[in-house]
Amino acid sequence: MKIEISAKKRELQGTSASRRLRKTGSVPGVVYGAGEPAVAIELDHNTLYHSLKKEAFHSSVLTLDIDGAKQQVLLRDTQQHGFKPLVLHVDFQRVDPKEKIHMKVPFHFINADVAPGVKLSHGVIAHLMTEADVACLPKDLPEFIEVNLAELEVGHSIHLSQLKLAKGVEFVDLHHNNDKAVVSIPAPRGGVVAEEAAE
Repeated sequence: MKIEISAKKRELQGTSASRRLRKTGSVPGVVYGAGEPAVAIELDHNTLYHSLKKEAFHSSVLTLDIDGAKQQVLLRDTQQHGFKPLVLHVDFQRVDPKEKIHMKVPFHFINADVAPGVKLSHGVIAHLMTEADVACLPKDLPEFIEVNLAELEVGHSIHLSQLKLAKGVEFVDLHHNNDKAVVSIPAPRGGVVAEEAAE
C-alpha cells in the first residue's frame, strides 16, 4: 500500500512558535536521517490524526511530500496530548533504499475459529505478541505478517521460526537466537480436565 502525506518546511521554531502553529490546526514535526540535515516541518493536524489511526501508517515506508519534493520516510515517533485528541509533534526518518531498516510489523491472526485447540478442546487463544521487529530493505518491508492458527492444538504454540516471511525479510529476535512464542492455546488446568472426565 502506497501512503503519501504532505508537509511544508517550518521556518519558526521553539515552544512558542509550536504553540502558535497548533492553534492554526497544524502539527510541528521533523524529518531526519540518510546523511542529510534535519528539517523542521509542519503538517495538517486532521490529516495526520486520521492517518495515525491506520495500522499501515505505522509499519510502512511512507512518501513525505515537503513543498513538492518527495522522499521516503518511516514514522519514528509521535507525541500526543494526555487526554485530548491532539497530536503535538511527529518525527519521520528518511530511508536509504540500499540500507536495511528495523521496523515493528504487526501480526494478523487468521483461522482462529477453526483451530483444533479451540474448536475441539475448547481452549482459549493467548496472543503473546502483537508485533515483531523485522530487518529488511525498505522495498521489502511487509505491511503485516500473517499467523495461521488453522492447525494450532491445545497445549501448543507458534514460534517466530515457524512463520513464513518474504525473501529478504528476517526477524531480529531470530538473528539473536531468540525464538519467541507468538501465540498459544494453553492446556486447561488439571481441575478442569478432571471435572470434564467426571462428567
